[in-house]
Amino acid sequence: MTATRTTVRHRVHRFLDLVTTPLVPADYLDLINPLRPGADLRGRIVAVRRETADAVTIEIRPGADWRGHVPGQHVRIGVDVAGVRHHRTYSLTSAPGEPTISITPKRISGGLVSSHLVERAQVGDLVHLAQAAGDFHVPVEAPGKVLLVTAGSGITPVLGMLRAGLSDATDVVHVHSDAGPDDMIAGAEIRALAAGGRVRLIERHTATAGRLTAADLCVLVDDWADRETWACGPAGFLDALTDHWDDHGLADRLHTERFTPAPRAIVGDGGLVSFTESALEIDVPAGRTLLEAGEEAGVLMPYGCRMGICHGCLTPLSHGTVRDVRTGALVIAPEGESLPIQTCISEAAGPCHLDR
Repeated sequence: MTATRTTVRHRVHRFLDLVTTPLVPADYLDLINPLRPGADLRGRIVAVRRETADAVTIEIRPGADWRGHVPGQHVRIGVDVAGVRHHRTYSLTSAPGEPTISITPKRISGGLVSSHLVERAQVGDLVHLAQAAGDFHVPVEAPGKVLLVTAGSGITPVLGMLRAGLSDATDVVHVHSDAGPDDMIAGAEIRALAAGGRVRLIERHTATAGRLTAADLCVLVDDWADRETWACGPAGFLDALTDHWDDHGLADRLHTERFTPAPRAIVGDGGLVSFTESALEIDVPAGRTLLEAGEEAGVLMPYGCRMGICHGCLTPLSHGTVRDVRTGALVIAPEGESLPIQTCISEAAGPCHLDR
């Protein structure tokens, strides 16, 4: 009886494979339950909350294969904007162990993805996810005295730390710089922590007091040198803090998180493709898949179905833009990171680099 059932099940799957080509049953399962185990890691937006005039908190229910995060880490988010998939990295602002995770993007001038998320993200939208990463986090046994220094949206990784209970375990001073009191993300929440004596909050409003400097910190926090410090904010601000800590021989006590700039896409028809491990560069015309181009050039390329179904051809794209030949959608490699792409259904859309 068992053998008969197995045979029938096998025939049903083969029939479904035939009648649904180029889709297979797994593709339909993704449509029904995109967060299922074994699917590409995605998340569904379950809430969008306004934080400030230009920032929102987006709560996401991640797929079953989400492995969790440590407070202070970040996650790469993939969203489709006008037919192009873009990836950006945002700090996780939620505490670990919850059924949902959250990010808090702030709209930046000219920011395509940040503007999309702040203005148009809706409950029910799907986003693509990578696993959490980053080493900007407090150790499990927190130091006795901690200094948090943040500016603007640099407050976001610190939110995850505070929400995970950092202020319950140690002596925390938090210095935050922003344009004004209404511009501070989660301002009411952090001020409530301060009012309850769980953190000493020092706010610096640049609209009236000017930019926060390292010298200012020495005045605002007289025991700064005795504290383990975590800082996040604009690059120039972090550079100044790094120099200050270096000058005092305390470089090992300062931990910084830098937000990388958004990648700039160069889009065209075909392009120069570099195979970094093979030290080859070839000019690939439009209409030629990267798998075909690599094989013709003698590169040992992984492959499977050659139809965009099995994902056996996944190869890291370390830089550049490719186009899905089935849909025309563009995929851009995140700045400073590699993104696995299916070479059998991807063509060059400008210069790009494959780690192969």
